[in-house]
Amino acid sequence: MCGIAGWVDFGRDLSGERATIDAMNEAQKHRGTDARGVWCAADVAIGHTRTSVIDLAGGVQPMFAEEDGRTIAVLTYSGEVFNFKELRNELERRGHRFRTRSDTEVVLRSYLEWGADCGKHLEGMYAFGVWDLRTETMLLVRDRFGIKPLFYSLQPEGVVFASEPKALLTHPLTKATVDLDGLREVFSTAKRPGEAVFRDQDQLRPGHTLSISRKGVVDRTYWELEATPHTDDLPNTISHTRQLLEDIVLGQLTADVPLCTLLSGGLDSSAVTAVAANWLRKNGERVRSVTTTYVGYSENFQPDDTRDTADGPFADELAQHVGAEHIHLVLDTRDLMDPEVRLAALTAQDMPTTAGDMDASHLLMMRATREHSIVALTGEVGDEVFGGFRWMHDEELVRSGTFPWIANEKRVPGCVKGQGRGLFHDGFLKKLDMDTYYRETYAQALRETPHQEGESEYESLMRTVRYVKLMRWLPMLLERGDRLAAACGLEARLPFLDHRLVEYMYNTPWEFQSFDGREKSILRAAVKDLLPTSVLERRKAPYPVTQDPAYTEALHALLAETLADPDAPILPLLDQQAVNEVYRHPKGVSQDWPSRMNVEMVLQMNTWLKHYGITLDI
Repeated sequence: MCGIAGWVDFGRDLSGERATIDAMNEAQKHRGTDARGVWCAADVAIGHTRTSVIDLAGGVQPMFAEEDGRTIAVLTYSGEVFNFKELRNELERRGHRFRTRSDTEVVLRSYLEWGADCGKHLEGMYAFGVWDLRTETMLLVRDRFGIKPLFYSLQPEGVVFASEPKALLTHPLTKATVDLDGLREVFSTAKRPGEAVFRDQDQLRPGHTLSISRKGVVDRTYWELEATPHTDDLPNTISHTRQLLEDIVLGQLTADVPLCTLLSGGLDSSAVTAVAANWLRKNGERVRSVTTTYVGYSENFQPDDTRDTADGPFADELAQHVGAEHIHLVLDTRDLMDPEVRLAALTAQDMPTTAGDMDASHLLMMRATREHSIVALTGEVGDEVFGGFRWMHDEELVRSGTFPWIANEKRVPGCVKGQGRGLFHDGFLKKLDMDTYYRETYAQALRETPHQEGESEYESLMRTVRYVKLMRWLPMLLERGDRLAAACGLEARLPFLDHRLVEYMYNTPWEFQSFDGREKSILRAAVKDLLPTSVLERRKAPYPVTQDPAYTEALHALLAETLADPDAPILPLLDQQAVNEVYRHPKGVSQDWPSRMNVEMVLQMNTWLKHYGITLDI
């Protein structure tokens, strides 16, 4: 896990712009806790911040490739390529010589061998820029699903790029301006690929490259999800899924630093932990698992409409079952309202979100985990890949004509205006017009969805549902997961998002994916011999939120403080009548999540506008 930064300008000499790149490095220093590097030349300046994971001594960046005694390419790279050993062997057979053991050098040599097609050969999570001195071209590359971030700002004579928006905002050519399109991305839970919140910025789309040279800018697709025939029967599908999962987890256990799994006690994280434990046991090692909860959460847990059980007992049982070195981290609910924690969670993502205390608790969990490990394997995106969301199994929602999770949101009392939008006035919401945004975004996703000829009507429908959750819902989770972990110097790996597994499951018939009448049928069958029955049969439970009434009371107090500030930038956007309704609740803020999210969004947006000095152009 690292941070990348760069500036290409064909109209000026950048050889003296080290201070600019230093500032960009400083803004994302949390992504690289071990080293920094800067390289400047006539038309280009490149920066890097490094957290060392593989080949601690050899993977220094920016990394240079030489030919006949002269430098021909310079690389700044973030992420991990998990097939780097196999690629290294292939590249050596093709005549390449290596100076290090790092995957970084394999990425650089892959570019020299395959050029802009190098991403087709890489398996993993990555974002990088490589400057080719021979052609005076900067090539930006992002992994297939956008696990690693890459933001850029096109300029009249080149480009500025970085891992995070905050780094771009330090550059003199970019401004902290947000218009209605940017605000739609803030409120949206169905993201448009390539869109960014700040007006001067874009994101490189997953599976794309961007080439910047004196000839112009070229955006190319090197990977996209395809619909292909599924020829395996159900038993072979289950068996192949298990083989893929074992191979993927083995590859992601590669690290020269302490590594753990994040274990919630749910099916996904338990499967990853159990498979990792099996591999490590063969080498006489134990898997290290980390579980996080709140003080008194398990003891005082109250079931709600989405969570039947607390995580802790299931995580403990799984850890004992696989013989893990288990670490139990306990968070104090009071820390969720710590101003420093709330600001850190906000600035990690460079935008407010509707996740509320889930962001703060996730940040605290990553911080606590980082005290024990530098790399963590997670069970994230198991629901997206294996069909785990309850709304995917609700025919009314999947036939709603929009994103099923948006249709589900409209069922929830308190979400009449939309998630997180309940306290904003109608004039602002009319300008925002999220209904049109979602309608256009959904239509775009439908046009993109790859189908097979001869599909049944229902299989075609469910293929669309699978596509939109991967390409419109997933980006929101990936951005949150990377940025909150990176803010703590932790590298989070996602075994379930290996493109081989995603491609296989995307083309597996839906009747297979729900063959036992439940969610995630294939994953459950593939790992049933590894897990205790209680974990295997546990109903899906979303990420936990605090049930401590003291938290909602603290939210109320913070809202009152914000509203009492005549200079609060959020005030012109609020519906005073809706705000007054909050105060009529006997406990200040209702415990139900829509009410909490409404307050959270107001508080976060107010802080965001002030902290970043944002100019709203609405």
